[in-house]
Amino acid sequence: MLFETSREAILQGLNNQLSSFFTISKDETRQMELLSELVFKRCEICFLGNTNKYYSKAGSVYFNPFHSGQYTVFLYFFSNSVYKAGKNHCRLADKIYYLNKIMNSCDLFYEVELPTIFMLDQPVGTVLGRAKYGENFKFTQNCTVGSNNDISPIIGNDVTMTANSKIFGNSKIGKNVIIGVDTCIKDEDIPDYSLVFGQSPNLLIKQRK
Repeated sequence: MLFETSREAILQGLNNQLSSFFTISKDETRQMELLSELVFKRCEICFLGNTNKYYSKAGSVYFNPFHSGQYTVFLYFFSNSVYKAGKNHCRLADKIYYLNKIMNSCDLFYEVELPTIFMLDQPVGTVLGRAKYGENFKFTQNCTVGSNNDISPIIGNDVTMTANSKIFGNSKIGKNVIIGVDTCIKDEDIPDYSLVFGQSPNLLIKQRK
């Protein structure tokens, strides 16, 4: 993977950003250093599946920490990796998650398991809650995924959420589904290869080729 700046500079920048808002201990700095290789690898795999031109350069996967979308993904993977490393590090996961909201206005909680490959485009205002997410999940601004009566959605592979769309509750979204602008799906199933518009329970569902 190509880098706009060195890995060391990216980690130092992250440490400086965290230190601007929180107290960062030497142990937490060390923990970030230990996990950085895993986090960069997760970014590389995720970016490899992204067709956006800014995610590749000279035929290679490219990470630019000054691209806010890429940095959003990076911070999510970092907080999630810290969380998976053990409960002793959850305070650090909290700080990185919080930093992502501060910098990018996107709520990707570290306990939420996003897929190996997901794509975002200008995700300001998006909140992704607990759900089962399929690979190649795509979302943009002001999207919401959340539970209803403690039941969370199941989202298939290659699902795209367009601006201001929402999925709640006992909803099963099939593969290769596009959820239209301002659409709200609540406690409904959507078949594979569909284009969805409207508000539950009055959804308009069209089949895609």
